[in-house]
Amino acid sequence: MARLRDCLLRLTVTIRSLLFWSLVYCYCGLCASVYLLKLLWSIGKGPAQTFRRVAREHPPACLNDPSLGTHCYVRIKDSGLRFHYVAAGERGKPLMLLLHGFPEFWYSWRHQLREFKSEYRVVALDLRGYGETDAPIHRENYKLDCLITDIRDILDSLGYSKCVLIGHDWGGMIAWLIAICYPEMVMKLIVINFPHPNVFTEYILRHPVQLFKSSHYYFFQIPWFPEFMFSINDFKALKHLFTSHSTGIGRKGCRLTTEDLEAYIYVFSQPGALSGPINHYRNIFSCLPLKHHMVTIPTLLLWGEKDAFMEVEMAEVTKIYVKNYFRLTILSEVSHWLQQEQPDIVNKLIWTFLKEETRKKD
Repeated sequence: MARLRDCLLRLTVTIRSLLFWSLVYCYCGLCASVYLLKLLWSIGKGPAQTFRRVAREHPPACLNDPSLGTHCYVRIKDSGLRFHYVAAGERGKPLMLLLHGFPEFWYSWRHQLREFKSEYRVVALDLRGYGETDAPIHRENYKLDCLITDIRDILDSLGYSKCVLIGHDWGGMIAWLIAICYPEMVMKLIVINFPHPNVFTEYILRHPVQLFKSSHYYFFQIPWFPEFMFSINDFKALKHLFTSHSTGIGRKGCRLTTEDLEAYIYVFSQPGALSGPINHYRNIFSCLPLKHHMVTIPTLLLWGEKDAFMEVEMAEVTKIYVKNYFRLTILSEVSHWLQQEQPDIVNKLIWTFLKEETRKKD
């Protein structure tokens, strides 16, 4: 009887795995077909415009604004990779480490670099494969284990054993994982617009709306084609993410200036600059769900109610995975790009969380 039960359990696990990977590959094919139709439509409307790209040899002045901090580099001994970051605030102050999302880079934290440097050594990192940080070629170099190890090694290289860790979007995913795997490294955790990884995995399989909103996760599994689609029409897709009515910063928000937008396009228009960021997503389905998933760090989760990519219900469910003080703040009429759209409100909420005493839940 016990042997039969074990066989049935293994069979159930195998069937679930087959169904999961069938869903992944079928949806990859569907997404690729949709984007191929978009490409053909664009070529039909104007082939010259579709393949037009403006050469961008020099960075916009805003990327060298001294008020944002100092550009620095650190080489990690084990991986040999060189990481770029911008640091503000005096050395020796408590470390605040900022992890950006996609398609972003250190500059998405410009408002926080200025705000928190009075009491923290604020470090806005370019993640592996982004911006001026080294970008390994092979997708295997972007597994979640590698990304987690990067943060651990960077903390050590900067001379710190602990930090206030803040992550947005994909950087939020990494921040959750750091808090789970290395809780001794995190004094307080702040995540912006990304649920606990297990919540995301479970929710996406049960709610077709979130499956649709996360279609880019599936599209990015395809080699080279996503990079190509981002680059056509002089990176129109990138501009659309930040400025369109459906996915961009809301009307009441702090909208990107022309120079801000050009900074993003400059970084991602460099040769090979899109492959590293997209490679982050090309290993995700083999890494989730997590075996260990409880968070024991005081946690603040900030969420834009009008996020075009994440269902707000996931934010509410996340609290069951935090076995410590947990605060959720949902901002109405605010998009996915929370810390850029409403920097004053976000900064105030972070200050409040950092200064209050947090008591571990029983």
